[in-house]
Amino acid sequence: MSEVYDKLLRCYYSVREKVSFEPQIALILGSGLGDYAEHIQVEAVLDYHEIESFPVSTVLGHKGRFVFGYIQDVPVVIMQGRVHYYEGYSMSDVVLPTRLMGLLGAKVLFLTNASGGIQDGMQVGDFMLITGHISSFVPSPLIGPNPDELGTRFPDMSEVYKKDLQEVIRTTAKELQIPLKEGVYVQTTGPNYESPEEIQMFKILGADAVGMSTACEAMAANHMGMRVCGISCISNLAAGISKHPLTHAEIQEMADRVAPVFKQLITESVVNIAKTVNDAC
Repeated sequence: MSEVYDKLLRCYYSVREKVSFEPQIALILGSGLGDYAEHIQVEAVLDYHEIESFPVSTVLGHKGRFVFGYIQDVPVVIMQGRVHYYEGYSMSDVVLPTRLMGLLGAKVLFLTNASGGIQDGMQVGDFMLITGHISSFVPSPLIGPNPDELGTRFPDMSEVYKKDLQEVIRTTAKELQIPLKEGVYVQTTGPNYESPEEIQMFKILGADAVGMSTACEAMAANHMGMRVCGISCISNLAAGISKHPLTHAEIQEMADRVAPVFKQLITESVVNIAKTVNDAC
């Protein structure tokens, strides 16, 4: 048994000593969505500090806990506050929460984030359906001895964000009359924002939005057979596109401002994704 899997199991058993709830969908909340979990039918709440060997988020505005419950009749586990590579954790620790939610029973990982817009025509407050990602600027979470219990040594990454789930979100947004852009997300290490020159490079590479999370979590979930989808909230225009210096406070403020619409899109998408997954079973 690999060290990574052994640590994951310690976390799993620590959770199961306290919570028996089995989720169908795992949801990671990005900036501006921190209180979303408090408006679902909550069955159990577990602080990260209560889980043996679990990494704890240090980012302001991230509560650092799992919320188990129902979005309408869909059993979910919600991560209120993700762990970032820039906090000093190893990449295997950064994706440990994702893997843990998969072990707890989640078949789908729904990722959300606040990101910088690169795509021409993007406006602050837009939502972007993630159709693919570029993860080459952060260490792969799969480096090191492979935890064979989770997945193969050399996993395919040709469709990390499942096309049928993309279509569900696309259709849901249309029904709700919520404009939805689409594009490729690029992850950087952070914690610094990108330079204008880096943004131009990312644009040439085909990136439409940039942030400091998400891609590594998607890779780990895909590796262990979870089905992945995601939406970015464009909380700012990236450096060089925006005429103003970037600050975390302003980005958080914009994410908070569009949160009500984002929450509506997430709620209806989760319900429709669950129907799609159940129909396929």
